[in-house]
Amino acid sequence: MLWIVILIVGLTLGAAIAVLLFENFLAAVAASSVVSLGVALIFVVLRAPDVAMTEAAVGAGISGLILALGLRRLGLWRLDGSGGDRDHA
Repeated sequence: MLWIVILIVGLTLGAAIAVLLFENFLAAVAASSVVSLGVALIFVVLRAPDVAMTEAAVGAGISGLILALGLRRLGLWRLDGSGGDRDHA
């Protein structure tokens, strides 16, 4: 059981560091959703399933969706790193 907790915490910390290091905003949003899912798994291990479901739904689901839609609205959602809709030919 202890190695599962260590694995979950390591995954969560790795994803949190990745959020800070990614230059691509969409990848950072995806990594923040992984952090929320990791925290939800920690709540499952702590036997708090109601809190885990709320964290998974709000933290990974709704927050990730709102952040991704915000990136799209700002024109920063492209994966190729071209800077969004700002290219002019």
